Amino acid sequence: MSGTPVLASSVARAPRPDRPLFVFSVLLVLTVVLAGFAPTFYLKSVFGTPPLSTLLFAHGVVMSTWIALLVVQTALVEFGRTDLHRRLGVAGVGVAVLLVVIGVAAALDAAQRGFSPTPQVTPLMFLAIPLVDLLVFSILVGGALAMRRKSAAHKRLMLLATVGMLTPAVARLPIDALKEAGLPAFFGGMITCVLVVVAIDTVRHRRLHPAFGWGAALIIVGVPGRIALAQSDAWVSIAGRLVALIS
Repeated sequence: MSGTPVLASSVARAPRPDRPLFVFSVLLVLTVVLAGFAPTFYLKSVFGTPPLSTLLFAHGVVMSTWIALLVVQTALVEFGRTDLHRRLGVAGVGVAVLLVVIGVAAALDAAQRGFSPTPQVTPLMFLAIPLVDLLVFSILVGGALAMRRKSAAHKRLMLLATVGMLTPAVARLPIDALKEAGLPAFFGGMITCVLVVVAIDTVRHRRLHPAFGWGAALIIVGVPGRIALAQSDAWVSIAGRLVALIS
C-alpha cells in the first residue's frame, strides 16, 4: 500500500521524449505566424492597415483556430488528457475541412483580383501555389487521421501539416532582404522550419521517424513541383477557367 503513491507519482512525472520537439515547434509556429500577420490581421488597429474582405477575415480566423487547436491538443497530451484530445480531434477535422474550403475560395478570389507577391509571377500562375499548399496539407492531415491510433506518426503528421503552411507567414515577415528575394526565399524559410523540426526529432531519437521522412519529403518535393506546374501553359489555361467560374 505504501508503495502505490510513489509509483503513481513517478509515472505522472515520467519524462515525455517528444516534449522538446512539440514545445519548440509550437513556439516556432506561433512566432512566425504572429510576426508575419500582426500588421494585417492580429494588430490591424495598431498598424492601421487596409480593411480585410469578409472572405480574407474568415480565412484568418479559421487558420488561427487551426493553430490554436495545435497548441491546445499538444497541451492536452502533455497533461495526459488524451480523452479530451480525442474529442477535440473531431472538431479539428471540421476545422481542417473548413480551412481547405475557405483557402481555395481565398486563392481564387486573389487570382481574380490580380494578386501576386512578385511581378515575375502572374496571378494565374501564382494560383497554383496556394492550391498545391492546400493539397499537401490535406494529404498530411488525411495521413494523420488514418494513423490516429499510432500516436507517434499521427502527431508528427499533424505538426508537419501546420509547419508546411507557414509560407504565407514567412512571406510577410518584416525582413526587407527576405521580401526582395521573393518566392524562393519564402519557400526556403518554410522548408528551413520543416528541416529544423525534423532535425530536432531525429537527433533526439537518433533515427528519422518514417512519418517525418515521407511527410517532409512531400512538402519539399512539392515546392519545385508547384513551381513547374505554375509555369506550364496547361495550368495557366486551367487557372483561367477556374477564375472565370467565379467571375
